[in-house]
Parts: sequence; C-alpha cells; structure tokens
Amino acid sequence: MAVKLDGAALAARLKQQIGPEAAALPRPPVLAVVLAGEDPASQVYVRGKERDCAECGIRTRTHRLPAGVSQAELLALVDALNQDEDVDGILVQLPLPGGLDPRPILHALDPEKDVDCFHPLNTGLLALGEPRFLPCTPAGVLALLDAYGIPIRGRHCAIIGRSHLVGRPLAQLLTARDGTVTLCHSHTRDLPALTRQADILVSAAGRPGLVTADMVKPGAAVIDVAMNRGPDGRLTGDADFPAVEPVAGFLTPVPGGVGPMTRACLLQNVLRAARLRLVP
Repeated sequence: MAVKLDGAALAARLKQQIGPEAAALPRPPVLAVVLAGEDPASQVYVRGKERDCAECGIRTRTHRLPAGVSQAELLALVDALNQDEDVDGILVQLPLPGGLDPRPILHALDPEKDVDCFHPLNTGLLALGEPRFLPCTPAGVLALLDAYGIPIRGRHCAIIGRSHLVGRPLAQLLTARDGTVTLCHSHTRDLPALTRQADILVSAAGRPGLVTADMVKPGAAVIDVAMNRGPDGRLTGDADFPAVEPVAGFLTPVPGGVGPMTRACLLQNVLRAARLRLVP
C-alpha cells in the first residue's frame, strides 16, 4: 500500500519557518494580488492565498477588478504595482476573463516581483539553472520528494503534461537534479509503456482517471498535480486513487497533496522577493 505524501502537513511546517523569517525583515513582506472577473475557483484560490499570507506575517493587497476590465487597464495596474516600492511580489490570478490575453500582462511584470515565475526572464534563468524564483507547483513537487526521501538522481521520471506552468519547468528541475526525464503529452504514443518505466510519475494533464494501475511501475512515486472538480463538486486528480494506491510506493492525495505545497512555495517566493529588495 502506497505511502501518502502529506502535502498539507509539510506545508504547515514550511509556514512555521517562513513566519519568523518574514518577521526578521525591516518590514512585513507585501504581496499584491490581481483578481479580474468572478471565476469561482479563482475566488477560492485567492482567499486561500490571503489566509496563508496572514498566517506567515505577509501582507496582501488584493485588487479585485470587474470581468469587463480592459487589457489597457490591467497593464496600467501592473505598471503601478511595479513602481510601488512597498510591493515586493505581484501575482496575477489566472485564468483572466475571456477576451484578455494573459501574455502581455505577465510579460509586463517586474521580473524581481514575479513570484509565480511567469516572466520570460525568470523562465530563462530557470532554463539556465540560475533561477531567481522557482515556479511554485514544480518546487512543491520537489519539496515533497525530498521530504519523503524519494531519490531523483539516476531515476526515470515521466511527466504527463507539457504546460509552461508545470510540465516544462518541472522537467528542467528534475533534469538539474540528475533525473532522466520523459515529457509526455496528448500526442505521445503508447503512454502506458512509458509510464510503466518511471520511478517517479507526475501527472498534470487535468483528466480524471487518466492514470490507472496498469500504468504504474510497482513501488513508483506517483505525484498527482491535477485538481479536477467533478459534477458532484468533489476534487479529484488524474490518478485512479483506489486502484493505484496498492501498486505505487508513494502517492499524493487530491486534495491535500501538491496543492498546499504550491501555496507554501508561493510564500517562499514572496519572502525571497522581499529579502532581495530589503536586505542589502
């Protein structure tokens, strides 16, 4: 039976470390959150981030904008936040309302305040192995693997999903840790044959039930990054949890696995951004 990777417990321990470090700065770190529209999931995510920040002594300034906000108005707000010396980090909550292109918004962020690591300069530094910030979800995956003593060096790591949010940066981080990475996607042929070779299998496809027991190498670590909301409102991942649990060596629950770690790693990035700005 697989060991459950308890992201909620590990995130709680990380937050206990972040609080005193934030308190030691010349002033509390400040995170500006930009939330446009009324997407229910985004509202929930932002409230969770606000609570996490409050627990760690990080101040939040949430800018709630109507769904009809224009591209120019968003860009103007980002520019104002870039210029605000009291703001250490900026987070633009995605997805943006229909009709808005997120790329110019994210590219307009001051790279030193880009705590989600979306700006091209920060993604380029990551690719060079010289990251300013680590992307939050990939960093959370690595922290879970490390906390449970799951080795990466020399291991075969398969990732399902090649998004610029999770799959691609995670592949870079695992490669930097000497893992051998196979990046899979919707056009990958014979996906189960590849995943059965993986010592570490990460799924970030957003397809409930995608990862079945016959796709998992016995004893492998299965990291389920996806959060899918079913018709009944319940959250599930990509893995068929009851079927995969007896086969895998380690398995993340959904919720309670990678999600809390993503938020904890965001807090670490805000702390780092503040430290870079406030500590000579």
